Amino acid sequence: MFRAGEEVLIVACEDDPKAVGKVGRILDDLDPGEFPSHLTGGRWTVTLGWWEGSKLCHTHELQKVA
Repeated sequence: MFRAGEEVLIVACEDDPKAVGKVGRILDDLDPGEFPSHLTGGRWTVTLGWWEGSKLCHTHELQKVA
């Protein structure tokens, strides 16, 4: 999966469709399946910087940036 600090490309985002095509960093230290489901709904927290804030994205909505 992903690790905290890893750069990802948002290829889809149910939380905010305007985030598609943007690159952000994973904030979560653990796989979202390990969290209680009511906190993130099984989604990763991706930060796009202080100006745009954070988005919640499912694993299939993210792609690792090389």
